[in-house]
Amino acid sequence: QVQLVESGGGSVQAGGSLRLSCAASGYTVSDTCMGWFRQAPGKEREGVAITGRGGITYADSVKGRFIISKENAKNTLSLQMNSLKPEDTAMYYCAAARGWTWCSSGLSARIFSVWGQGTQVTVSS
Repeated sequence: QVQLVESGGGSVQAGGSLRLSCAASGYTVSDTCMGWFRQAPGKEREGVAITGRGGITYADSVKGRFIISKENAKNTLSLQMNSLKPEDTAMYYCAAARGWTWCSSGLSARIFSVWGQGTQVTVSS
């Protein structure tokens, strides 16, 4: 069964850090384009960071603050979030583009077919 399970969300003050993890089962993360997306109340879902054979892409809003990485030995995807801002408050989702090694759609969710249940991140000012 293909499944993604996120963890690591929570509440933090502005300037703080959080690390999100996404445990994958049913396939190998190292061979798959994967990414983190987020959705704030009343806003559309947006791509935060993606990683695949072609490299890593970050949204402009998180460049220099967030780091996406794969931990192949654990078959997990992580997102280290530093210097958090109130505008980073959202539900964060891990996603996998099964069958895709290259993240051919950039930060678009178009090719991502497997999604986790989400983990809430709240940043207070």
